[in-house]
Amino acid sequence: MAHAGPAAPGRHMSGLKVSGWHFVAPLGMGLLYGLWAAFMKRERGTLPVDAANIWYGILCGVVFAVAWFALARLGPALPRELRATMWFAFTGISFGYLYSLTNDSIWRTVVVALSVAIPVGAGAFYRYYMREP
Repeated sequence: MAHAGPAAPGRHMSGLKVSGWHFVAPLGMGLLYGLWAAFMKRERGTLPVDAANIWYGILCGVVFAVAWFALARLGPALPRELRATMWFAFTGISFGYLYSLTNDSIWRTVVVALSVAIPVGAGAFYRYYMREP
C-alpha cells in the first residue's frame, strides 16, 4: 500500500479555504482592541462616551481584525523569515498605536512597542523554524 509523501515547501496552502473558525481569533481580538482604543481615546475613562468615540473604537477594531486575518491567511505563502517579521511589525505597530493614545512621549511609546514586539517576533521566528517543515 502506498503512502502519501510530505508536501513540497510552499505547497501546503492549496487555495483560500475559510471556515467560521478562521474568523474567531481576529474578530475577538479586534473587539478587544477596539474597546481598548476607545477607552484610551477617552483619556482612560475620564471623558464621557459619545458617538464619535464608539465609531473610533469600531474603526480601530475592524482595521486590526482585517490586518490580523490577512496576516493569518496570506502568511503561510511567505518565507518563514518574512512571516515572522510581519508578525513582529504588526504587533509593534498595534501596541505602539494604543500606547500613543496615552499622550506619553514618543520615546516611551517606542520602548513599549519594541518590548512587546521583540518577544512576539522571536517567538514567531522560533515557531516557524522549529515547528514547520
